[in-house]
Amino acid sequence: MKRKTGKSICVFSGKGGVGKTVFTLNLAGIYKSIGKKVLIMDLDLSSGGISLATNRPYEKTIYNFVDDYNNNRFHNFKDYITPYNDFIDILASPKDPRQASKIDSKYIEIAIDKAEYLYDVVLIDTNHNLNEMNLVVLDEVSMILFLMTNDPLDLKNMKSLLSIFRDLKKDNYKIILNNARDPMKKYFTLFDMKNIMKANVDYVISNEFYVKNMDAFIMNGEIVTLQSKAANIFNKDYTVLLKIATDILGKEENAHEEESD
Repeated sequence: MKRKTGKSICVFSGKGGVGKTVFTLNLAGIYKSIGKKVLIMDLDLSSGGISLATNRPYEKTIYNFVDDYNNNRFHNFKDYITPYNDFIDILASPKDPRQASKIDSKYIEIAIDKAEYLYDVVLIDTNHNLNEMNLVVLDEVSMILFLMTNDPLDLKNMKSLLSIFRDLKKDNYKIILNNARDPMKKYFTLFDMKNIMKANVDYVISNEFYVKNMDAFIMNGEIVTLQSKAANIFNKDYTVLLKIATDILGKEENAHEEESD
């Protein structure tokens, strides 16, 4: 019998503050809407915000999984999971940031593997550092979603990041421009961005997806794309998120097409 394997997706960026956590949650909401079982892994180990943004009390974290696995106390992966609803579960980041340094990256590979067996989709939120832990995650997942904003520093960092990936001959990624994060920033046109990065911008989240009361959603532990009227209110961007979600599920590997001069 063929082993069940879900899709693992890492949301990554060239700098902080581009909206990775909110994007990850909204993408989870989209997958729920099409009936997919989702695990959100919060691997921003020192300052993760998934548990805060979902407002769910939790007992165990990725640290407990690693500690138990390392000390032969591990029994069931579900013991470390916090349910959000019937379709979305969470594996939280450590409660104490000092525990982050005690997590060996080899156990992250094991966690992703176990999650892929249990879930249709594994969404991994990270910080933006190219440290050993994140390099392991980026190498392990099925797909990488690079999130960026219309910001000079962000564009510069993304260009450098893509250069590294080309050197490593990695092409399992897509680039998403998140105009909803800073809707007033319009430094570059899409044409400019593509020429600077020497790469396509695959998807664009428009400034119309900007939610003024996002803090209220976070305080209430709500996900925008799970709201009953979201598909109508944010029709264009809801459709883009749905396309991102289904494109990843529909292809084993998406070869990334680069643009050059």
